[in-house]
Amino acid sequence: MEYEILNKNNIVKYINSINNIREYFGSDDLYIDEIGDGNLNYVFIIKSIEHPKKALILKQAVPYLRCVGEEYPLSRERMTFEIRALEQFSKIASSFIPKLYHTSEEMSCVIMEYLDKHIIMREGMIQKTIYPNFAEQISTYLAQNLFKTSSLHLDSTQKRELINKYNSNTQLCKLTEDFVFTFAFMEHETNDEYANNHKLAKELFEDIKFKKAVLNYKYKFMTQSDALLHGDLHTGSIMLNEEETYVIDPEFAFVGPFGFDIGALIGNLIMSYTSHVALGSKDDYKEWILKVIEDVLTKFEEKFLFLWNKQEESSLFTKNYMHEYDLEDFRREFMLGIFQDSLAFAGCKMARRMFGIAGVAEIRNIEDEKIRDNAIEMTLEIAKMFVKKNNEITKVSTVLHIIKEKTK
Repeated sequence: MEYEILNKNNIVKYINSINNIREYFGSDDLYIDEIGDGNLNYVFIIKSIEHPKKALILKQAVPYLRCVGEEYPLSRERMTFEIRALEQFSKIASSFIPKLYHTSEEMSCVIMEYLDKHIIMREGMIQKTIYPNFAEQISTYLAQNLFKTSSLHLDSTQKRELINKYNSNTQLCKLTEDFVFTFAFMEHETNDEYANNHKLAKELFEDIKFKKAVLNYKYKFMTQSDALLHGDLHTGSIMLNEEETYVIDPEFAFVGPFGFDIGALIGNLIMSYTSHVALGSKDDYKEWILKVIEDVLTKFEEKFLFLWNKQEESSLFTKNYMHEYDLEDFRREFMLGIFQDSLAFAGCKMARRMFGIAGVAEIRNIEDEKIRDNAIEMTLEIAKMFVKKNNEITKVSTVLHIIKEKTK
């Protein structure tokens, strides 16, 4: 089928051409509504009028960056990588990925399960909702996917095939290089207007030690092919309720450094924390966020090591290559490297959200300028510490101490 941009007027015709979708809805009349508010793509809900519980989500990539407009062209091929990533992650950790009903690389389109009992995590955290299973579930997702797509698990041929399958996602990787590691730390036309003449923005743009450290991690992002990443794992890419967690929107997927997805998530949890501190939220919710940060970091390492300890051979290791106690030392140093990289990537993610394009709602939508500036300042203090001094941090308890100290 030749590509066309879908809308509320032509979606019914399109889905009627797909056998399993036509069978799913039968002869029901359908209600179509656009529900997405993301930066890149269009998202629609397709719902039966007679049987409202029968509903699916249709997501389509258009050939430009949605949040900027048609003047910023962007290949719709990004949906190809999202489809591949959803299929790959489903094989490894299906409990955390929505069910796929239809995919089309020609139409840059995916039709999937409608998570009607779940909410975007960012929205839930703004509302101060506690999710008791989240840390356990997301740490499993991270450990399973990062380990099983790495050279610690795959043989050499499998790993290189994986890299070849994903690492032509060049435009979205370039978006990250530009908007996460570059433009947000300098005067640039894409930055939020709030950055203009702002004291904290000026300090950030002139912090040369910080900017040099960012370059080191930008280089890691560009060159280090550890495992298949979601590529944009923030609280807006997670849908959940008190029982279940689903990861969505992996259009930025590529094979990159272990610490990037972990850092993206931790950075977003910290931004939620600083916003609640600035707004004077109750201590019990702030303590829950800190506990989630602690548990995600701790449980990820435990689960990753559990998988590694069971792995006798991979493209990295040959059986009997070294004594077990020497291998234990190697594992310990290796995991410390992932931990410290995660902190630096978290810092980059946090800092870039303060004045760059696409800030986080929990901070940018604070109406009181004094309160908003307080949240920004606390976030930047933590971010700078993580980026500039991550190699001095060796324990999760130190991470929590830094967060508490910088938000007093």
